[in-house]
Amino acid sequence: MIIDCHTHIFPDEVRKDRVTYCKRDEAFSSIYRDPKSKMAGVEDLVASMDESGIDQSVICGFPWSDLDLCFLHNRYLMESASRYPDRLIAFIAFPFSNPGWSEKELEGLIKDGARGVGEIAFYRQEMTSKDLQAMRPVLTDMEKKGIPLLLHVNETIGHPYPGKGRTPLERFYDLIVSFPHLPVLLAHWGGGLPFYELMPEVAKAMANVYYDTAASPFLYSKKIYATVSEIVGVKKILFGTDFPLLSPQRYFRELEDSGLSKEDQRRILGLNFSNLLEMNRRVSG
Repeated sequence: MIIDCHTHIFPDEVRKDRVTYCKRDEAFSSIYRDPKSKMAGVEDLVASMDESGIDQSVICGFPWSDLDLCFLHNRYLMESASRYPDRLIAFIAFPFSNPGWSEKELEGLIKDGARGVGEIAFYRQEMTSKDLQAMRPVLTDMEKKGIPLLLHVNETIGHPYPGKGRTPLERFYDLIVSFPHLPVLLAHWGGGLPFYELMPEVAKAMANVYYDTAASPFLYSKKIYATVSEIVGVKKILFGTDFPLLSPQRYFRELEDSGLSKEDQRRILGLNFSNLLEMNRRVSG
């Protein structure tokens, strides 16, 4: 089974009138004001999955600062997952700036079938220690229930691009250390954090951290698969495409050329994430 743990879909009204929504959210505008920036609907995603042989996908929205837009997008994700219950897994979003609303949103949508939270991103400002303190009740509840958290993490050096956040890697490490039993999925190879797992104390602290491959062809050479596997173990690597950013075929080719065994490739493509969800079921059950 192939599971894509990182995709994005948008409601029809957002895709058809991006200019209006760019005016309502500065972070959204920073990525999607360019008409060439791809947005997809649920039908686009399912068609791509069928074409690429992907069995299931995690569907994410956007980390809107506007609560109404966050509400709208979360309902679209839940509706989409209910339409394709065997194919789609909903991860919802909420703003760290409003922990009270976020806590209620999480509680209600987890009961309705959401399986995780993300992709949470800080595009226009840094995630701060105050944000972590404010969200402590929500993150503590997620930790107790084993609810996975998908975070946008990017390298802090190299070429600029839309959506490149400013939060230093140590802030994400602070979150991980503060909630050691929370399943944390770090997008985009964790922005380089897996290399710090060569430090024994960091590896111990990050026992429940996973790294997805989203946007990998834009960021790293195909050597990244074998290198990170050697450092953290192949069980901590999750296949994610950031659909519709890139075709799944790009990832399949790089993974085939990575030098990893077929068994390790199968783990990355689906088994690792399936095991993560199974652990989530046991904790929440």
